[in-house]
Amino acid sequence: MRWIDRIPLLWLVPIALWLAVAPVVPEPHLVEKLRMLSQGSLQKPIDIFDLLLHIVPLCLLAIRVVRIWLHRKRSTP
Repeated sequence: MRWIDRIPLLWLVPIALWLAVAPVVPEPHLVEKLRMLSQGSLQKPIDIFDLLLHIVPLCLLAIRVVRIWLHRKRSTP
């Protein structure tokens, strides 16, 4: 998991946030794909790829932030 620690937050934050809301109009792809997933209509490979494309940077950001938090928590007395 050390490779995640090497990803600069300066790049990860804007990429994750942009892909979470892109395209803004008519609705973000992430919202659309999560709705399709909950309805059971997420079946095409391109839709599954699109969901992964939009959600993976958010997952990496969450993991990175938790790892920073845990490291700081361990290092403080």
